[in-house]
Order: sequence, then C-alpha cells, then structure tokens
Amino acid sequence: MKPEIQRTLALAGRILLAFIFLKSGYGKITGWEQTAEHMAGAGMPLVPFFLLGAIVLEIVGGILLITGFGARFGAAALVLFLIPTTFIFHAFWAVPPDQVMAQQMAFIKNLAILGGLLNVLALGAGPAISTGSTSV
Repeated sequence: MKPEIQRTLALAGRILLAFIFLKSGYGKITGWEQTAEHMAGAGMPLVPFFLLGAIVLEIVGGILLITGFGARFGAAALVLFLIPTTFIFHAFWAVPPDQVMAQQMAFIKNLAILGGLLNVLALGAGPAISTGSTSV
C-alpha cells in the first residue's frame, strides 16, 4: 500500500476512534448534572471526582489519538477508562429484560472500541504524516 494511503487511513481511523470520546467528554461537560445523576444511580462513589476524571481522560485521550502525538499513551488511558465503564454502565446481565438487547449492544460496541484502542496501543499512530516512517 502506498505510504500516502497508509497515512490517510491511519489518520481517518484515529479520528473515527477518537470522535466518540470527544463527543462523550463534551457531553459530560455540558450535561454535568445529568451525568452525575446517572453515575450516582449506578452506585458510583465520589461522583464529582470520577466525572472530572472521565472528562479529562476522554478529551485528552481523544486529542492524543487524533494528533498521533502520544497516541499510545492516549489509547492506554482510554483502555483503562473504558474497561470499568463498560462493566459498570452496560451490565446487560443485570438489567430488566426489556433493556438487555440495548445494553448488550452497547457492551459489544465498547469491546469493538477496545479492539481499536488496543490496535493503536500495539502499533502506534501509524505512518507519520510528514514522512514514510512506521510510527509516531
């Protein structure tokens, strides 16, 4: 594959992967109270602390993914964020029957996102934008 195509695909993949975290982080900022209530309803302790931490991880991790600078660090931070989030907020095995399918799909979606993040963690950002090097 041509290096220009590799660079473009790597960047597009990182942008698409980061988008959900950036949108979610922004949504937590603009919907602080609603998010805090949702977290408290799920039994989360220290809600303001964890909510602020989630915002920072999602925004900073997303930016690192998009820029490609520190992409592995950003991916690792988002993996550490996403694992407990998936089990706490998408526990399809512990919801009423009418919610199982939606929560199971959200759980599986998060597994797919984890797969993408693990790929960035393993391989880095992809070819550098200005050169044909193998990773940033």
